[in-house]
Amino acid sequence: MKMVFRWFGVGNDSISLEHVKQIPGVEGIVWALHDIPAGEVWTIEKINEAKQQVESQGFHIDVVESVNIHEDIKLGLPSREKYIDNYIKTIENLATVGVKVICYNFMPVFDWVRTNLSKELEDGSTALFFENSKIADIDPKELVQTISLNSDFTMPGWEPERLVYLTKLFDQYKDVTEEDLWDHLQYFLERVVPVAEKNGIKMAIHPDDPPFSVFGLPRIITNEINIKRLLGLVESPSNGLTLCSGSLGVNPDNNISEIIRKFSDRIPFAHIRNVKRYENGDFIETSHRTTDGSVDIHGIMEALYNAQYTGYLRPDHGRHIWDEKCRPGYGLYDRALGIMYLWGIWDSLCRTKVKTENYAGAK
Repeated sequence: MKMVFRWFGVGNDSISLEHVKQIPGVEGIVWALHDIPAGEVWTIEKINEAKQQVESQGFHIDVVESVNIHEDIKLGLPSREKYIDNYIKTIENLATVGVKVICYNFMPVFDWVRTNLSKELEDGSTALFFENSKIADIDPKELVQTISLNSDFTMPGWEPERLVYLTKLFDQYKDVTEEDLWDHLQYFLERVVPVAEKNGIKMAIHPDDPPFSVFGLPRIITNEINIKRLLGLVESPSNGLTLCSGSLGVNPDNNISEIIRKFSDRIPFAHIRNVKRYENGDFIETSHRTTDGSVDIHGIMEALYNAQYTGYLRPDHGRHIWDEKCRPGYGLYDRALGIMYLWGIWDSLCRTKVKTENYAGAK
C-alpha cells in the first residue's frame, strides 16, 4: 500500500508539510484546491502551484480529495452540461501533473454531518460526534451556523459558497428520490469515466457519511449492494470506490472486510478510521485502535493485505489530543498515531507471511 496524508494547504491548515514529513512511511499528500467553488475549472496554473508546494517537501500529489460536484449535476438540471464539461476539463488538467486518483462524492447538499465537533471522550480527548435525536429535531440551517461559528478553517463539504443558497437547495431536492439520484450519478459517470480512463485517472466515490438519509435527503452509496450497483453503472477500472471504514462502519450490517474481498480491484483509495456505535444510533469517532471502537480495523487491514492491495491509504479523522488546536477531525497527532497503528498491523502481517513461507520451505 501507499501511505498518504490529507492536507488542506497553506493558510487553511494548522499543520505544516515539514511536520507531516516526520511521520514514518508517508509518501504522498492528498490535496485539493479548496478555494475554487464546485463547478469551476481547476486551472493548470493553480494546480502547478499546489504541486510545487507539495513536491518541495518530497511528497507526490497522486491523489486529489475532492473535486466537488456541482449540485446542478446531482439535481439533474439542464445546466449540468456546463458543469460536467468543466469537470472533464479539470480531469484533463489534473492528468497533466500525474494525478492518479480523484476522490469525490455524490451526497446532496452536505458531504458529511455531525452534531458536535468536540465531544469529550473518557480519556479527556475530544472527537466528532453524531447524536441521532438532535438531527431529527434540528433545523439544518442552525447546524450550518453552529459549524461555521466554531471553525477557524474552511470545512470540507461545508464551504461558504455552498451554504449561502441552502434554503433553495432543500426546496430543489424536495422531490428528488434515490432512484433519481442514481440516474443523475449514472449520467455523470457515463460522461466523465471515459475521459478519466483515457487520462490514466481513477474516479473513486466516497460512501455517504453517515450512510443513511439525513434531513430527508436521498443517499445511495451506503452498503455492499449499492456499491455493487455503482460499479456496474459504468464498467471501467476508472469507475471505483474510496473505501471509508468510518462511513461504512456506522452501519453494523456493513461487513467492510467482505466488501474489500469482493471489490478490491475497484478500490484505488482507502480511508481508515474507527467509530464507536451506540444502540440509539449515535456514534463518536475514536482512536484507530480496533478495541477503542466498533470497527474491526485489524480485520480491514488484513483483508487489504490478503488482496495484495497496492492502492493509496490514509488515516481518516482523528481525535483532538494533547491540546492541539486544529481543524475538527484533522489534527496532526492522532492521525500520526493512527498511521503507526496501521503500519504496525501491516508490518506484522508481512512478517507472519515471511515466517510461514520460511517454515513451509524448511519442511
